[in-house]
Amino acid sequence: MELILPSLAERLKPLRKEKKKTQKDMAALLGITERHYQKIEYGHINISATMLITLADYFHVTTDYLLGREG
Repeated sequence: MELILPSLAERLKPLRKEKKKTQKDMAALLGITERHYQKIEYGHINISATMLITLADYFHVTTDYLLGREG
């Protein structure tokens, strides 16, 4: 399966592990199921702008960083 947001998928797991959080913890933060979060982290689905901002704020990074759009 082709990744929809490969940069996001590549960056989420290391950021999550750095904070010692589980996929279940992240799902709770976003108000979604653990399976839905897994699909995000694996790059199988896109996320809303609201979720993207929530993740950027939580990890103290920019949305551009998460999307791989930093120069």
